Amino acid sequence: MKLCGKEVPDDALPRHVAIIMDGNGRWAKRRNLPRTQGHTEGTNSVREVTEACAGLGVQQLTLYAFSVENWKRPKREVDYLMRLLERFLRRQRKTIMKNNIRFAVIGAIEGLPEGVRREIDITLRESEGNTGLTLCLALNYGARREIVEAARRLARRVGGGELRADEITEETFSQSLYTAGMNDPDLLIRTAGEQRVSNFLLWQISYAEFYFSPVCWPDFRRPQLEEALLEYTRRERRFGTVNDAKG
Repeated sequence: MKLCGKEVPDDALPRHVAIIMDGNGRWAKRRNLPRTQGHTEGTNSVREVTEACAGLGVQQLTLYAFSVENWKRPKREVDYLMRLLERFLRRQRKTIMKNNIRFAVIGAIEGLPEGVRREIDITLRESEGNTGLTLCLALNYGARREIVEAARRLARRVGGGELRADEITEETFSQSLYTAGMNDPDLLIRTAGEQRVSNFLLWQISYAEFYFSPVCWPDFRRPQLEEALLEYTRRERRFGTVNDAKG
């Protein structure tokens, strides 16, 4: 296949791409628009990047859509984001089905408004039989909370006699996270020039490649995605070992 006009092997692509979608507010501010307009425009990037990943054969795309820290934003903005999310899920359901995309969610979903939970449930149910790209939205998500909750689950199992403490391994811990059954991300992308992970998939990105784009999320479309994927294909992933040819 071709990325940015360059031929690359199909098996060189990351299986799982995770994206911190940053810069909606800055995009709007630079254009003298309300922040909400940046969020609205950002949904167009979600659609284009999702369809591109589905077409390229990426197995999973995880998007950091709403963090536990985002509740600290002004109520008016949070309310708008929840309405936008509800509308996005309702309107994009046909696109999800057309592209054979399986929908998934990670995070404390019970803390979201009823209308959003309803649209999530419908989309999960209707797409569960799809076999293409998995589109996973991280909603009301925080990695530290996820890790603490996993520890509590394991502690309850030990306390109940279901599991011995010495049987807790990295694998059993991973299976207690929101992402149980999912591959860890191979590539983490963050837009808008920031270079931090912001409490996103802290356990799962231990060996991910990082790619930081200066482009704000509303302007991050297929060409920018292909640039990130092409850069990933140039990386040498050793997972703590050495390449004998290079020393």
